[in-house]
Amino acid sequence: MDLNGKVALVVGGGGGIGLGIAKALASEGCKVAVADCNEEALQDAAKAGGTISQWHTRACDVTKRKQVAELFEWLSQEVGSIDILVNSAGINVGNRMMANIDPPDFDRVLQINTTGTFNCIHAAVPIMRKKCSGLIVNIVSLAGLRVMLLAGLPYCVSKFATAALGTFINLEEAANGIKVTNIYPGETNTPIINKRPIPPSPEKRAQMLQPEDIAACVVMIAKLPARQS
Repeated sequence: MDLNGKVALVVGGGGGIGLGIAKALASEGCKVAVADCNEEALQDAAKAGGTISQWHTRACDVTKRKQVAELFEWLSQEVGSIDILVNSAGINVGNRMMANIDPPDFDRVLQINTTGTFNCIHAAVPIMRKKCSGLIVNIVSLAGLRVMLLAGLPYCVSKFATAALGTFINLEEAANGIKVTNIYPGETNTPIINKRPIPPSPEKRAQMLQPEDIAACVVMIAKLPARQS
């Protein structure tokens, strides 16, 4: 599938995997919109896309449904009708075990990682249904396939829930021409690993997956022909 001119929204695109995906989609000719709640990261993303003519940025807190609705209204007016949604917004916390978790931190991780993903998909699906086409990619994690002590309690719970969310919506919406793909990266060299109780060394980071590796997977998925199984 030719991606030239397709409208792609990358949520959580201010840095890390999201920014890598945004750059890769832009290089394929997509009209890319990057959304993030981190204003500083969003400014850096704007600079990263400075030489790309079809590159747009917008602040949005995905836990706020009103802001998500405003994001999609802005996208429709300023960029175009959405073809590709990438959900890459995610956080983790340092104290991540049951023995030391702060309950508000648990809530916050689920609100961003899972409810935020739901909010964006809920806004995108009606638009895609009208077009009888659309691709949604959720950046999940290996921690959404198996419980990992390193990832921590709230992160694992949120990623298992996000995996189920994506799988369910794919089953529900396939007949409407909407494809939903979950990607489950292993250790990836992004700012989120700085939240670990003991951050990895530069040598360890160099051996990890890099954002551009995940971005290449997303481009490959986006280029698949629109066939139903």
